[in-house]
Amino acid sequence: MSEEALPFEERYYPDAEKYLGYYRKSIENIERFWDERARELVWLKPWHQVLDREKAPFYRWFVGGETNINLNALDRWIGTSVENKVAYYWEGEPGDRRVLSYGDLYREVNRLAYALKEYISVKPGDRVAIYLPMIPELPISMLAVTRIGAIHSVVFSGFSSWALADRIVDAKADVLITADGFYRRGRIVDLKKNADEAVKLAADQGVRVRKVIVVKRAGNEVRWSSELNVWYHDLMKEVPEKVYVKPEPRKSDDVLFILYTSGTTGKPKGIMHSVGGYMTYVYNVFRWNWDPRPEDVFWTAADIGWITGHTYIVYGPLMHGETQIMYEGAPDYPNPGRIWEMVERYGVTVFYTSPTLLRLLRKYGDEWVEGRDFSRLRLLGTVGEPINPEVWKWYYEKIGWKSAPIVDTWWQTETGAAMISPAPGIALVPLKPGSATLPLPGIVADVLTSDGRQAGPGEKGYLVVREPWPGMMLGIWGDPDRYVRTYWTRFSRPEEGVWIYYPADYAVKDSDGYFWILGRADEVLNVAGHRIGTIELEDALLTHPAVSEAAVVGAPDPVKGEVPVAFVVLRAGYEPSEKLEKELRETVRRLIGPIAEPSRIYFVEKLPKTRSGKIMRRIMISLLRGQPVGDVTTLEDPSAVDAVRKALERGKTG
Repeated sequence: MSEEALPFEERYYPDAEKYLGYYRKSIENIERFWDERARELVWLKPWHQVLDREKAPFYRWFVGGETNINLNALDRWIGTSVENKVAYYWEGEPGDRRVLSYGDLYREVNRLAYALKEYISVKPGDRVAIYLPMIPELPISMLAVTRIGAIHSVVFSGFSSWALADRIVDAKADVLITADGFYRRGRIVDLKKNADEAVKLAADQGVRVRKVIVVKRAGNEVRWSSELNVWYHDLMKEVPEKVYVKPEPRKSDDVLFILYTSGTTGKPKGIMHSVGGYMTYVYNVFRWNWDPRPEDVFWTAADIGWITGHTYIVYGPLMHGETQIMYEGAPDYPNPGRIWEMVERYGVTVFYTSPTLLRLLRKYGDEWVEGRDFSRLRLLGTVGEPINPEVWKWYYEKIGWKSAPIVDTWWQTETGAAMISPAPGIALVPLKPGSATLPLPGIVADVLTSDGRQAGPGEKGYLVVREPWPGMMLGIWGDPDRYVRTYWTRFSRPEEGVWIYYPADYAVKDSDGYFWILGRADEVLNVAGHRIGTIELEDALLTHPAVSEAAVVGAPDPVKGEVPVAFVVLRAGYEPSEKLEKELRETVRRLIGPIAEPSRIYFVEKLPKTRSGKIMRRIMISLLRGQPVGDVTTLEDPSAVDAVRKALERGKTG
């Protein structure tokens, strides 16, 4: 882990002290700070209290205020030059394309809102499940639902029917918006079949979905129930072209949406975000992260089924009138240059993606990026996991041409938007490869030891947030006790009125106050009493030129309790060997220490990952321990399970 700042040209640091001064002022009085930030947006009714702490940790922001997020994402642009500006350039995996202006988006959202309200009888507060691929009807559906005051629950289209049913049942959603199918790696995924199975499973658990709206995307043959199903295009035919639906006034602390995220137990957590707090936080953080400009073409290469897509594909960019890219398919289909072709073709200026995707694309070699025109790129970003310095430097040099700063963001589904990251929209601080840099304005973050003491510079500990912020979740849908237990008990002292948010991430703060996120606290190995973050071991392995990807898990050990085991994907031109395994062991030993040396290294062709790029370490742990792997329907490539299984078998006989 290098603490040396990257030597950018002087023009990128016009005044780093400007940022620190702004930050210090923001935390002197966080209520006054956020009050001023919220007033930049459109409200239907002002608030009488900025922050209600009385029922902490169930904080409520802008109490008494009323608004609708459509007012700031769509209605504010009508009658201005932005109305005719491109909102989305959409591209399907087969190469088909659509272009929607802000005016187009506004009209379609109003028409669907009218249909939902008048024909489907969706009312304020109702829950609508949305199970759609990355097509324009997804953001249209989200905005239409919130326009009429209902609550959307977007479910990632890569999830199985069981996962969808769980979320429908928990939210008690009685309307579902889905599609016939979509394209993935040249084949059609039968999404309607999954939706049908989920509706049946939900009914078996006592929750009846009364209407399923189906977008015709792939044209695949589907089962049909005239009583239950309605085609999206048939529904919209009944709606006048220029209908207007007045945005439903919503209280600031009403639920805007529910988004489910995994927990330490099998039951997903329904994270609730508020109307006014989420809106205010996302609007400001988007501006701080990306310094939005009228000429921008912004691309978050993620899926709207996750919080990154909610915040950085739908609500954040639209509230700033940004032009965006939406892409339906696999990032390396039909070739590993697909993403970079699109960056070049659309003249992308800001590109935001995950380290996992970068590692995947880097694996294919530099020939897929060399010769491309990336001259319009002015900012790069990363999200979802810590980025190791080697990939950071590749991203900076090969994609950013050593001129585009990298906005490395740390945040969660629960936080609404980035919490720790560079803020070029205010003033860019010096960057350190692998560090998310400093907390954003209004965010009071810290690192604590296991006994609650403030960790010293370079001392590993737990990341915490000491003060509430507007983008924080309202709670967990239907389970307030779990909300308190999961996020507020580890370091809080309720008897003293002290509430500290615990995101369960391991971190280090260096002597400059920069934060280095070391991965999930539940992805930390305990080797002979020594806590070692899996991300540290993976970063060490990735420094070796032979390694493309690495995943480290813990294996039981009778003496040490737990020992590291590594699964490694090699770059093109390298072959597994005892010599290479020895080199990798020595690399980890050298960079971290003898205690961190993997007990075994398994060379695999691929790692099991979800379609959003998350490495499924639980599958490798199960295979390692000879246990059932469970549901693998969310995997991008289920054959990766067999690849790991074969590697383990070779290890037993080798």
